[in-house]
Amino acid sequence: MNRFLLFLILIVCISSCNISKDKSRNSYSVSTELVSTSGRTSEKKDSSVILINSASAIHFKAKTDTLIVDFELPETDHAYINLEINDTYKGRFKVKKSLPLKFPLNDRTGFHDISIFKATEASTGAVIVKKIEAFEIDKLDLPKRPEIEFIGNSITCGMGADILEIPCGNGEWYDQHNAYMAYGPRIARALDTDFKLNCVSGMGMYRNWNDEDQPVMPDVYENLYLNSDSKEKANFENAPDIISIALGTNDFSLGDGEKKRTEFNREKFTTAYIDFVEMLFSKYPNVKIALLDSPMLNAEQKSILSDVFKEIKNEFLEKEITIFQFKNISPGGCTGHPDIENHEAMAKQLIPFFRNLLKS
Repeated sequence: MNRFLLFLILIVCISSCNISKDKSRNSYSVSTELVSTSGRTSEKKDSSVILINSASAIHFKAKTDTLIVDFELPETDHAYINLEINDTYKGRFKVKKSLPLKFPLNDRTGFHDISIFKATEASTGAVIVKKIEAFEIDKLDLPKRPEIEFIGNSITCGMGADILEIPCGNGEWYDQHNAYMAYGPRIARALDTDFKLNCVSGMGMYRNWNDEDQPVMPDVYENLYLNSDSKEKANFENAPDIISIALGTNDFSLGDGEKKRTEFNREKFTTAYIDFVEMLFSKYPNVKIALLDSPMLNAEQKSILSDVFKEIKNEFLEKEITIFQFKNISPGGCTGHPDIENHEAMAKQLIPFFRNLLKS
């Protein structure tokens, strides 16, 4: 074999090795400093990260042809996440127990900005992100921006909103959840702010949709998992600029019509609301609070809520509290909830309101 042929074979082997090496993916811990989080999250001893509340998320940069993300579901057999690549929404994806998701990026040379959001809520069970596989990942430089915290019920969570793949009445009750497309995150994206959602379907301020003796939002808000387990508390170190509260729909609700339901108690509702606002101010003394009514209430209920809001505002004259009243919508989602288009309409109503709050 002549020297030229040997040289040619050597070059081919070196090139093949480089290509093979270039195509190999590395496995990255989610708790690495290269991956940042938002919303309510918790880190496990095995370096995996628990996504707890609606739209809690991980953020990072990835260079790879196909991004592979391993998940674990300790409480359910499936859940949903939303994927955003380079600030572009790529859709809602079903997570199955112990099965990784693969996302083609179609570009193996440059970095892509990746955000993975939990589409379901805290009460549907945790979504654990175990590891990321890519050629390389890097820290996503997130700018310091104002933050809006949205507190609410199923509407704020985006329950029943996404009926494109699974029609209402099919699958599990959370199969139409889409927190990313709910009105809160839409407002935040439109105004270039950060956001977090602390919401629980069916919850009210002094009673819930179909019960009057179970924990309500003031009972669970401080607990990390937004339930009655008080052993782990949420982190309240970083104050949001604005807190939006949209509760009351379930307090007014008649429930399922089978379980005994007392008349709406305005005094209990008002007292619970004032106490809750006072607790928020104790954590965030300088926060601005927005009180939102609901686009799902009738005229009498909206009038009552308006009067209650005025009482709350008068209770905190030295604080900045503003009131917003929705124009009613015709819900197109499941079980009388807004669908994705309704959430877009709600966000359009609210964007000027929050823009002014951010400027004030």
